[in-house]
Amino acid sequence: MRHVTIHAIPLALLVVSAAYAAEPTGGLTIVLEFQGPHSNRSIAEMEQEAQADLKDSGLSLNWTLRGDLNQSFPSDLVLVRFKGRCILDPGRYSEDEGGPLAFTYVTDGIVLPFSEVDCDRVTASVRSAMWGGDYENADTLLGRALGRVLVHELVHILAGDGMHGHTGIAKRALTGAELISRSLELSPEDLERISVDLNLKSR
Repeated sequence: MRHVTIHAIPLALLVVSAAYAAEPTGGLTIVLEFQGPHSNRSIAEMEQEAQADLKDSGLSLNWTLRGDLNQSFPSDLVLVRFKGRCILDPGRYSEDEGGPLAFTYVTDGIVLPFSEVDCDRVTASVRSAMWGGDYENADTLLGRALGRVLVHELVHILAGDGMHGHTGIAKRALTGAELISRSLELSPEDLERISVDLNLKSR
């Protein structure tokens, strides 16, 4: 089965805002921006999956839409832009051509808290692993996959490096089957990378 790269750009040191560094077990605001249609049920599942994947990090996620932000931006935020159709329509076929499912921006060697998710590639990867009764839970499975793709990028942002795990959500590439499997977690090593980084920034 084809493996799809989750993240494939060089990453370096992340500058975390003072407000977030002062309270590593506090909340991180995830600002969502959709450039195409999306399923509200899938997005709700994505949020639930992402929080569950990060439960052992001590970090809670807060969610908002970019259009709902006022002039006072929270300093502890990550902007995630979703391109393409974040809808898994059983009647709409798109071939899985491979390539990155998401990436995070880097400027002058500094990791920015700004990621993009390619929904068309995510849905194609998910569809490649679905069969039979899976289509009855298409929204849930797509949301699960989006949550894991998002957490993969958050690990890079929070740890401030381009390292990938050997197992779990943070490894370099995931199959469609892994994206929608009942259980896929961050490895203890990747959770420790996040926790160590946060603890250092709080001192």
